[in-house]
Amino acid sequence: MNPYIPTREDAMALLKKYNRKDALIRHALAVESVMGHFSARFGEDAQKWKVIGLVHDLDYEMYPDQHCIKCIELFEAHNWPQEYIRAVISHGWGICNDVKPETFLEKTLYAIDELTGLVASAALVRPSKSILDITAKSVKKKFKDKSFAAGVDRQVIQKGALFLDMALDELITQTILGMQPVAEEIGLKGSL
Repeated sequence: MNPYIPTREDAMALLKKYNRKDALIRHALAVESVMGHFSARFGEDAQKWKVIGLVHDLDYEMYPDQHCIKCIELFEAHNWPQEYIRAVISHGWGICNDVKPETFLEKTLYAIDELTGLVASAALVRPSKSILDITAKSVKKKFKDKSFAAGVDRQVIQKGALFLDMALDELITQTILGMQPVAEEIGLKGSL
């Protein structure tokens, strides 16, 4: 018997079962897209990376105090592979659990999760309100302003860049490029 491999449709159905807020769905779509971008860039399994990106915050809305913990039970109830579950919970390393990202996929998810939030916030304060004309330079300026998007953990982003052996500017640039294909779906097409 072949092991169950979750499809995007499976992931979206599960995500929407436990998440109703538009902001969380948009964030999930942004992370999915960025994970797809990185998987293509590094010759990895795009479907797996994107599916994991889509469901990475599965338990966040309904179980915020058990984030990256409750999702284990939710995934197991739907027979998700342990590899997918571990990847999801590892993005909470040092924040809400002690499961350190080990694989390249896990390290990428850890690196870009918080960063997508910072990039989205930076895009929304631009005159265009668009992800399509933002640069790494303008995001990095916001990165240095600790009062801007104060909920974004800059240390996680920096650790993620180190995990990937990637300069922060490059990580930001690649994250922007990864978000651009879904600009409209995530509400960041703006006036362009």
